Amino acid sequence: MKIYIKTFGCRVNQVESEALLEEFLRRGHKIVTTPQYADICLINTCSVTRNADKDALKEANLIKRKNPKARLILTGCFARHGAKEILEKVKQAEIVQKENLPQELFKQNIDWTVKEHHGKTRAFVKIQDGCTNFCTYCIVPFTRPIKTSKPKEIVLKEIKNLIATGYKEIVLTGINIGNYFCAETKTNLAGLVKEIFALEGNFRVRFSSIEMPTVTDELLEVVSSAGNKFCNYLHLPLQSGSSKVLKEMNRHYSAEDFEKRVKEIRQKIKDIFIYTDIIAGFPTESLEDFKNSVAFVRKIGFAGLHVFSYSPRPMTAAAKLPQIDTKEIKCRANILREEDLILRQTAAEKLINTTQEILVEDLTKYGKYQVATAANFQKVLVSLNTPKNTLLKVKITKAQDGICYGE
Repeated sequence: MKIYIKTFGCRVNQVESEALLEEFLRRGHKIVTTPQYADICLINTCSVTRNADKDALKEANLIKRKNPKARLILTGCFARHGAKEILEKVKQAEIVQKENLPQELFKQNIDWTVKEHHGKTRAFVKIQDGCTNFCTYCIVPFTRPIKTSKPKEIVLKEIKNLIATGYKEIVLTGINIGNYFCAETKTNLAGLVKEIFALEGNFRVRFSSIEMPTVTDELLEVVSSAGNKFCNYLHLPLQSGSSKVLKEMNRHYSAEDFEKRVKEIRQKIKDIFIYTDIIAGFPTESLEDFKNSVAFVRKIGFAGLHVFSYSPRPMTAAAKLPQIDTKEIKCRANILREEDLILRQTAAEKLINTTQEILVEDLTKYGKYQVATAANFQKVLVSLNTPKNTLLKVKITKAQDGICYGE
């Protein structure tokens, strides 16, 4: 059969789609990049914002127009809580929850490991799933409520295979990787990465995203002792720079707590770049709160921001609060995105005349340049005819629009 898979949302969704893709290929099916001639069209949905829901519905309707005879399956977070809406708007769709997909598609369970990451330079390894933090804006605890961790031995085997295949960068991902805990071996995240660093091979490890309270002293000690095998990069979701708003978000830390931990991290890990998520327009965010957020972002000196415009999510506590006007939310988000551009350029300029280890990825829209990623996640353009998936050191010569140039 011909299979079309469309994935929305986080890295976890992407890894899960890749595992399904590889299982289809192992069984002799063909993956197609457009839905017109597919026998099965699978949409792996996200629901972190209302726009994510809309994107999934738009894709589903597009598929039904282009290929009405295809079997159309929706799975993922939107499919879990929004099944009724989906079936009302796309009557031909099937809803299959992710834990039931292997039986539905293959008549047996699969281990959800990934061996090849087709077309990708970096290999993503899902080690954990689920969250029960119940931040008041977030739907994830309702769509992925069961916390699970992949057994340590399976993680190590998966990574060994990826290294043997030639991958130079392993990205550990999950809904909340700081909650990793292998029940069989009583291994936490610090213990897991210590064993990963001990594996033979020329590779480096990156965390996709990790919550600040789970960056323990033990974990810091392990990663700071790993040398080049740990990327000097962390993505620490902040969400607001106002302690008042953080409390109302149920984030379990204050702005002062966050600042203190960032200072400790920077003392432990040399030249680390720290990125963050931030939400514009949370219902209780006053104009003063927003200004405090912007000031806090500048004070911390992040290397970049991932800005979210708040949108109410079903079942969440914040959805029941009086909402800020959408035009005001958009205005605040735009201000934060302008700050992001400034932060990225400032971070890039700091690297001029330094030597960085980069992973060469591919030719891109940048014409004669190849794009690469430094260990600190800085994008670097190099004018080299170097094969993809190569680690090499370059000198940074200039920075423009938040992007470095190296030779």
